[in-house]
Amino acid sequence: MTEWLLSTVRDNVEIPLFLSLLIGYSVGRVQIAGISLGDVTATLLAALLIGQIGITISADVKTIFFAFYLFAVGYSAGPQFVRGLFSGGFQQALFAALVCVLSLGSVYLVVKLAGYDVGIAAGLYAGSTTTSSALGLSQTAIEHSALADSVKADSIHMLPAAFSISYVIGTFGSVIVLGLLGPKLLRIDLPAACRHYIKRVGGETDRSGRGTAWHQFVARAYRIDADSAMVGLTIVQAEHFFENHRLFIARLRRKDAIIEATTATVLEAGDVIAISGSRSILLENVGQVLAEVDDPELLGVHVEGTDILITAKNIHNQTLAELAQLPDTRGIFLTAIRRGAMSVSIPILPDTRLYRGDVVSVIGRPADISAIAGKLGYLDRETERADIAFIGAAITLGALIGALTLNVGSIPLTLSTAGGVLLVGLLFGWLRSVRPAFGRVPRATTWFMSSIGLNMFIAVVGLSAGPGVIDGLKELGYVFVLWSIAAAAVPMLLSIYIGKYLFRFDDAILFGCCAGSRTAAAALSMITDKSQSDVPAIGYSVAYATSSIILTLFGIVIVLLS
Repeated sequence: MTEWLLSTVRDNVEIPLFLSLLIGYSVGRVQIAGISLGDVTATLLAALLIGQIGITISADVKTIFFAFYLFAVGYSAGPQFVRGLFSGGFQQALFAALVCVLSLGSVYLVVKLAGYDVGIAAGLYAGSTTTSSALGLSQTAIEHSALADSVKADSIHMLPAAFSISYVIGTFGSVIVLGLLGPKLLRIDLPAACRHYIKRVGGETDRSGRGTAWHQFVARAYRIDADSAMVGLTIVQAEHFFENHRLFIARLRRKDAIIEATTATVLEAGDVIAISGSRSILLENVGQVLAEVDDPELLGVHVEGTDILITAKNIHNQTLAELAQLPDTRGIFLTAIRRGAMSVSIPILPDTRLYRGDVVSVIGRPADISAIAGKLGYLDRETERADIAFIGAAITLGALIGALTLNVGSIPLTLSTAGGVLLVGLLFGWLRSVRPAFGRVPRATTWFMSSIGLNMFIAVVGLSAGPGVIDGLKELGYVFVLWSIAAAAVPMLLSIYIGKYLFRFDDAILFGCCAGSRTAAAALSMITDKSQSDVPAIGYSVAYATSSIILTLFGIVIVLLS
């Protein structure tokens, strides 16, 4: 029975592949003290364990899935990466680029001091920076290098072992250094810094206030009595009667007739008005001044919630407070802002800026939403359909570009097909943010391509390397663990001081910038939890988009340097 099971698993590669995903995605989400291995590390460890029985899988499998992953990363990060380089996020992008160089230099110094070969160097780099995509580019670079075949084989043999150890250290290290140790070293009270930031930009609350100032929008009916101070006011004056609160009057009942309100409509005694806004404001402010009545017919207005992709040049880099003054935003409520490859949730505050490529969720009447969508960008209503032809064309073009080789002396320089796909995805993702009529790839699709693409690649690497990984771990020894800690910790420690004293980032977003520059999602999660706020995410997205590209491409550089 045992022999039959082992033989079946060896002969049917889909079984160990999907078994690795089953174990990886199950174990990876288990948290201990708020920290988890993550899908990638858990999948790799599961594949290495299963691979001990000896499984042969075509290298083409990992190439195909890795192409899916890199296209998804480039497509998602494109808008923020380009914006970071050429607009208001330049400072964060420059900071991220500097941290990437420090990360590369730290690994290179460790490799030289420890005397590691190119395979260990590549694995250490990809793992310590928690940049899984660099593992694929490094392996491709080694395969296309001028090294002897025996050296290539030995180097590729050591890659998974070095990566698995250093990735775990890099992941946990980012949480400890950035999420726990960093605020103490700089003596920053992170919750207080975030509260101060919100207060300074005019917000009331953030995470604790979800469902109050900017969320949970409802409509209620109120009667205008003869002695009310609102008698004789126009609709626009009445909407501003309760200062600093975003309220709208869409309809009113006058005697037995329901009237669509315009900004010039004058309120009369006896009118019943439908006011929409935050539930807390209606209860705590409006309800103290006007008498609420029950009028289902008046309140029976159809509303919808949908997403808008920001593409308009005149909206780019505008604050929400500035946009709220536009006549077209009347009757529209903003419920969420998502930014970047990780769809990071950005706090909704008066001083929050919108950028091209952001996706905003709004609710309101369909006619009002359609009108504002034309001013902001592209109405991005949910759909399950992706432009598969576009994805195929992009990956084909990227692979062709990456296949080009430039010989400098005896050294062949190439992006590799994987690097080409990444850059084309980056370009097309940016083009989609400014010309949204083509290349529709829903968020769910990019998430699936990114997640399954990377983890299938990792599973193939682990299954193929399984039989030799034990020997590799024995060869690396505990000293490698110490070197991995040094390679991961040094640039992270430097980054918090550079961000604080050289770039002078606000304390509230400093550690978000640092986490983004290390593509450390686990660290961001810990930082937002400790700060009791989503404000650190403001500094994450541009840094993440910049670093996800640079750190990946540096996978080729570490091979060339080593």
